[in-house]
Amino acid sequence: MVTLVVATSADPASIGPASSLLAMPGWHPGPSLQDAASYTNKEVRLIKLDKRLVVENHLDKRWEEATGETVDDVVFLSKHVASSNRPALTIHPIGTPHLREGEALTAGGKPGWAAPPNPRIGPWFRLLKNIANSHNLVPEFEVTLEATHHGPEINSPTMFVEIGSTEEYWKRQDAAQAIALLVWEGLGLGERIAVGNWSRDNDRNKILLGIGGGHYVPRHMDIVRKDGVWIGHMLPGYSLLMEDPREAKSPTNSTVVGGTWRETIRVAFETTKLAFPGGEVLAHLDNKLVNLYITLTFHIC
Repeated sequence: MVTLVVATSADPASIGPASSLLAMPGWHPGPSLQDAASYTNKEVRLIKLDKRLVVENHLDKRWEEATGETVDDVVFLSKHVASSNRPALTIHPIGTPHLREGEALTAGGKPGWAAPPNPRIGPWFRLLKNIANSHNLVPEFEVTLEATHHGPEINSPTMFVEIGSTEEYWKRQDAAQAIALLVWEGLGLGERIAVGNWSRDNDRNKILLGIGGGHYVPRHMDIVRKDGVWIGHMLPGYSLLMEDPREAKSPTNSTVVGGTWRETIRVAFETTKLAFPGGEVLAHLDNKLVNLYITLTFHIC
């Protein structure tokens, strides 16, 4: 079982941390993947691509077919873009479960789909905060979780680790080194034990499924800051699309709230449960509208 760490030369916030990581000891050339170079270190495989990461679909399956190695989980290194332009270090799961067939996929994925969330997300968020503080990146950089969004389509437990939010910060060497250290320590490549190993550390077997709130999930993040908390998908309010039954074109079942919200929660719940075998998934709510309909939702889960 191997962990894939994926970077691309098309993104300075991706190749920067990858280069810093490869400067650490223990790396050796690995097998090529469709002309992409790879490097091995213990059970970690770092792959350097040259395309946008959100279009690199089924990378886990492609690696398994090329090498015969089973992929346990995937970590993508990427830039973060925000209208605020605020410097940030972010972590998030991926998926586009709220989209319908035929809707535009501007950042990869597939309608009605989400990847299993990487169980390392919660523990790595706490580790990243510690690293950022110790390297004097805070308060200049905000360390934050993000809600589930974008592709690429993949079936293994996955997360994105990002540097934001403008080219100035994407190229910051101190930020790149912090992300490299996160991966180094998080995957146990140094002398310390790996961080966020669900199969080893699941004595507290409850996992949060964040429902509602904004893109930077502040209320869910308040819980995840606490030691021992595991987090799966985080669905922002904008992804819980509801249609007022009073505005429905057909009078049939006029009291039923339409939209993709129900299927979005179902997909997030099922893939979170898949990522944490044996765990109990608990909903953490941040939205009055969600509270109104959550009972209906969990009947379908």
